Amino acid sequence: MDHMPENWGRPRSEIYGVYNSAIHNAGPATHTQQPSITGTSVIALKYNKGVMLAADNLASYGSLARFTDQERLIKVGKETVVGISGDVSDMQYIELLLERLIIEDNYEQDGHNLRAPHIYEYLSRVMYNRRSKVDPLWNAILVAGKKDDGSPFLAYVDLLGVTYTSPSIATGFGAYLAVPLLRKIASDDGDEKNITEEQARAAIDECMKVLFYRDARSLDKYSVATVTTDGEVTIEQNVRCKDMSWRFAEHIHGYGTQKM
Repeated sequence: MDHMPENWGRPRSEIYGVYNSAIHNAGPATHTQQPSITGTSVIALKYNKGVMLAADNLASYGSLARFTDQERLIKVGKETVVGISGDVSDMQYIELLLERLIIEDNYEQDGHNLRAPHIYEYLSRVMYNRRSKVDPLWNAILVAGKKDDGSPFLAYVDLLGVTYTSPSIATGFGAYLAVPLLRKIASDDGDEKNITEEQARAAIDECMKVLFYRDARSLDKYSVATVTTDGEVTIEQNVRCKDMSWRFAEHIHGYGTQKM
């Protein structure tokens, strides 16, 4: 009997040859250099009584539209919503961190709840810490909710630890395609006071339609989250783009039959 525990369970050398221990020396630890499965834009807009966010349900494996039921708007606590674009596995890790944070906060039972600014500060520290380790979480995050004074709150943090707030924010391709549309009605702080919930929803739906037209990694099915200044959170799922028309594509060079 072989009394060396490190040899237990290994094939017998006289039958299968000497065990090759080199397989354990695969090289140094490596970090993610490029995400595999990703979600595209998250868009958000403040209005007079809260914040509205939207994100489609597609998770792409490279250029393959692999998963069409991925939710990327996450309710955190009682009155905060976090929207995440980028790597889906890192998004799931962030979701786990936030779940643990809320559980630990509930242990206190002191009558206070974590609000959007607190969660935003926590995520900004997490993202910058991982960036400083040269092992970033490959995501861009929007945090929406309300401040301690009851006013709407909307902020952004990404894999480099960059942070800012604005009445209208979008990640991914939305930063180029949706933000110009959103800034037509909310370009400066304070503009949200003149925007109703109906106007905000119309702008969000229009932006999601434009993104479906122009972003090859998007989907016409999306979720819309609304966070009011009263602390109410609603997430509407399986929303579809409406009144779409591809006739504008006739004027795009290279599309369809071309007349010389």
